[in-house]
Amino acid sequence: MKTLKIAIQKSGRLNEKSVEILKNCGLSFENYKSSLISTVQNFPLEILFLRDDDIPEYVQDGIADLGIVGENVITETKAGVEYLQRLGFGKCTLKIAIQTGSNIEKLEDLNGKAIATSYPVILEKFLTEKGIKSDIRTISGSVEIGPGLGLSDAIFDIVSTGGTLKSNGLKPFADVMSSEAVLIGNKSILDNPEVAELLQRIRSVLSAKSNKYVVLNVSKDNLQKVVDLLPGVKSPTIVPLFEENWVAVHSVIAEEDFWDKINSLKAAGAEGILVMPIEKIIT
Repeated sequence: MKTLKIAIQKSGRLNEKSVEILKNCGLSFENYKSSLISTVQNFPLEILFLRDDDIPEYVQDGIADLGIVGENVITETKAGVEYLQRLGFGKCTLKIAIQTGSNIEKLEDLNGKAIATSYPVILEKFLTEKGIKSDIRTISGSVEIGPGLGLSDAIFDIVSTGGTLKSNGLKPFADVMSSEAVLIGNKSILDNPEVAELLQRIRSVLSAKSNKYVVLNVSKDNLQKVVDLLPGVKSPTIVPLFEENWVAVHSVIAEEDFWDKINSLKAAGAEGILVMPIEKIIT
């Protein structure tokens, strides 16, 4: 049995959630803070803790079999890897931002302007598609200070809440790319049974996180109306209650539909609605 290697961010905005999802998959590993490698005790897997910029190329070159990294980093490095699963965390948007009060009003106004960024590949592709020729100035670190120092007329960077932009006298101007954490794999290991097992575990965790387990009571007179609102994983479970003509219904509700469904269930005659988190869903 081959020991797989998965590369995740050593520090940064994706680190904590990457560790969390691996632990939720039932993987047991020691404190990783003092080492670049941690061995999983109950699964043939080693975890490599790397700079996020290095992860796509490590996976592409087979140094790591799998990786968890932001989609923006994959696109910027142009690494040849397979997307295995979007993970639903680390969501952000890469935006062009300009100074508050700037005379730049439309995309065409960026022609001839200097734009500071740590993502020149993504920015150049976007500008080329729009027929715009700007002076792309590649810098590392905090690009937000570029306009204030006279280094650039605009910046292109990751924006999560917009607070950093505002504190530097900047405002969003154009959305370029949406990104989130992605599980990627080297193309040579896609048929590996251990990869399939780990991917199933990850998907079961993600499925559970996006759903709620619901138990409710309803009279048989209103049962069909309630069942029509609750498809469940396959179909709802119906259990007779001691009180005549009443049943308990067990089912699953998608997190995004939660409040609308709860209100609809109450209107359909559901009572005593109990909602619980789900640890895993394996289909």
